Amino acid sequence: MADQGVDTPTATLDRDSLSRALARVAGGSQEALAEVYQRTSAKLFGICLRILGDRSEAEDALQDIYINVWRKAGTFDPARASPITWLASLARNRSIDRRRAGGRHEAASVEEAAEIPDGSADALTLLTTAEDSNRIAACLHELEERQNGAIRAAFFDGLSYPELAVRWSVPLGTMKSWIRRGLLRLKDCLGR
Repeated sequence: MADQGVDTPTATLDRDSLSRALARVAGGSQEALAEVYQRTSAKLFGICLRILGDRSEAEDALQDIYINVWRKAGTFDPARASPITWLASLARNRSIDRRRAGGRHEAASVEEAAEIPDGSADALTLLTTAEDSNRIAACLHELEERQNGAIRAAFFDGLSYPELAVRWSVPLGTMKSWIRRGLLRLKDCLGR
């Protein structure tokens, strides 16, 4: 009898159906793009809002992201990443680019937080990404402390290389080397 624990088959089906939708987007299907948007926009908006700290900027970034999805869906490779991981990476990168281009924005105040909708992932999305998250966390844990901290600050908090160099009181070239070597080690770890 099969294990009836976690809904892994459902999570796999959801991941597979999102991968198929992205393949249809690559083929020019506007309906598939609408499906991808409907299923992922809340999560991606949450990522944008967290990094940018401004609702209007996050909305603009989200629009840019789906334009990129339309243009780059053919580059998505389900053998390399889950669809939500790929989309979250697009959201993160676009938000960081906007933040760097427009300067830093202050995060919303506590009073304004009540007005921000809950963009957190639903349970199915959490199950789908849990495996990827666990692998990344385990690989990050294998890095040296300074590489781990620098990569987390750069990729999860959106800090630039110069900001990281100041934070750790090291030359910019040293910071770039830490991150580059750390990313190579992460790639090796994730490839195992």
